[in-house]
Amino acid sequence: MQQSHFVKVLLGTWIVFVLGSCSPFSKLQKNGTDDEKYKGAVEYYKKEDWYRAGLLFEELIPVLKGSTESEMAQFYYAYTQYHQQQYLLSATLFKKFYETFARSEYAQEAMYMYAFSLYKDTPQFNLDQSNTLTATSALQDFINAYPDSKYRDDCTRMILELRQKLERKAYEKAKLYYKTSGFNIASYKSSVIAINNFQKEFPDSQYNEELAFLKVDAEFSLAQNSLETKQKERYQEAINYYQEFVDKYPKSRFLKESEKMYETSQKELERLTKLEQEREKEKQNTQPDASRPAKVTAANQ
Repeated sequence: MQQSHFVKVLLGTWIVFVLGSCSPFSKLQKNGTDDEKYKGAVEYYKKEDWYRAGLLFEELIPVLKGSTESEMAQFYYAYTQYHQQQYLLSATLFKKFYETFARSEYAQEAMYMYAFSLYKDTPQFNLDQSNTLTATSALQDFINAYPDSKYRDDCTRMILELRQKLERKAYEKAKLYYKTSGFNIASYKSSVIAINNFQKEFPDSQYNEELAFLKVDAEFSLAQNSLETKQKERYQEAINYYQEFVDKYPKSRFLKESEKMYETSQKELERLTKLEQEREKEKQNTQPDASRPAKVTAANQ
């Protein structure tokens, strides 16, 4: 019984193989002339059969060099890969096209599709954003090259979208440093640096109010956990950050919490300043008075 079932499966597989090998596409691929293959590839392309069209164009491109069909074969081949979601490959192919056929009527579209393919391949915000930076640069290069292009508005929109992705990545990075800052002094420092960098790069970000508060908190916590010799400087920095924060966000939901840190920082500054003065006074009292005559001893007599 099992042997009979195996034979049926084997026979079915063989029939599929034979039928497939006798299909018009297989016949064209095996026995067609270059001209027939090119016409067939274009037909498959028009039917949106990207896979078969791509196989034929890939085979034809090396043998069509120098012919009138070479340009369109490469252009169509790039699109077949794009439509199969092979975005990095399509980006490479579109870039090669507009560099090879710089005077082609399709050069502008190819440059746009190069940038658009890179855009389609960008990852989610929580992953490495190297591809996002590359795509952003490619889109901006296209706008610079073709400022009046019909694709300009789409490129501008995509650039803004990618910048938002980079913004979210930078925000999460700054927050991560803040969340882990309770573990060591270095994390407090890294948190402040990351927030400062974020504020410079994204001055109009929706996250800046929260991060401005977290910067106060991180610097205040850094001061609290520092050696006494570093505390005065860091409490003063926390006060400076608070003043920047309250000037920019006077009605912030974080205002009460930041005021508590500000008040504590002021008290600590007063305490540390007073302590410094007392130590300086003690130091002066223990130093010998240079105006007093030296004590006469038997050895000097």
